[in-house]
Amino acid sequence: MTTPTTGASPGDGVPTTTEAAQLAGAVLDAVEHAVVGKRDVLELVLAGILTRGHVLLEDLPGVAKTLLARSFATATGGTFRRVQFTPDLLPGDVTGGPVLTADGRVVFQPGPVFANLVLADEINRAPPKVQSALLEAMQEGQVSADGETHPLPRPFTLLATQNAVDFEGTYPLPEAQLDRFRLRVAMGYPADVDERALVTARLERGRDEVDVPVVTDPAGLLALQEAVEHVHVDASVTDYVVSLVRATREEHGVEVGASPRGSLGLVLAARARALLAGRGYVVPDDVVDLAVPTLAHRIVLRPDQWVRGVRPATVVEAVLAKVPAPPAVRPTP
Repeated sequence: MTTPTTGASPGDGVPTTTEAAQLAGAVLDAVEHAVVGKRDVLELVLAGILTRGHVLLEDLPGVAKTLLARSFATATGGTFRRVQFTPDLLPGDVTGGPVLTADGRVVFQPGPVFANLVLADEINRAPPKVQSALLEAMQEGQVSADGETHPLPRPFTLLATQNAVDFEGTYPLPEAQLDRFRLRVAMGYPADVDERALVTARLERGRDEVDVPVVTDPAGLLALQEAVEHVHVDASVTDYVVSLVRATREEHGVEVGASPRGSLGLVLAARARALLAGRGYVVPDDVVDLAVPTLAHRIVLRPDQWVRGVRPATVVEAVLAKVPAPPAVRPTP
């Protein structure tokens, strides 16, 4: 268990809870220059980034998924690469591979995955062989080619998108890859007032591009990620998370429940949410609010449940209603 922090500096250049919350809030404010009215979604994506995880954005076209990814890269001062996944894409088009130079040497040419934030656009339109090329990058933070290992830049985050309704010509992500996404997030349509503000701002700006201010740099983002590691998690919260995840495996109609990676992901995401709220400790509400985006995509239902209209999110909500939450415990400074 980590040392509780309630605002005092953890040392070694790691920002305090208050400093980290202010910087994270500034990043969210910067991204909101481009993505209007989606603060809750932005917080979920940032929670994935702060926990060194990856995020799957699943929604309809035209709801600013690509803009969100590019804006986060700009606000955090990192490098950004976008890969459009298509049926003819090859693994080397993503990871890179050996090339022959003019002087006859064979050298490794890094692919677009070598960036701080990578957008895998419509990831389910590429065949499984290409999707699997990302597994090592997502899990190990590296790419192996010709017997050599090439580390990816730090920090590294993969944001992947897929259309939630268009399944023609797609290859569903295998469970092993879904399990490696920290969170699955739906953007949703903007509210009426936000959509009006979006259109008005575009007309006043006179161009499509939105100026997103740079708030920090990759070193600052790494410091934020380290600050998350100093957020206190009480034993009662850990027990609650494990009970929730184990309950998904026992729920009626579930073929495969959430994995232990789901338990780890939920605790880490709850830590990031606490930090964004300016707290140096996790409360059960952090777990409740993040349970669906963290666990639902890790659950496989029996075929008959889909026919009945049951969805993985329904299972998580049912588990939340059954497993009692512990009281919030604030650690002693």
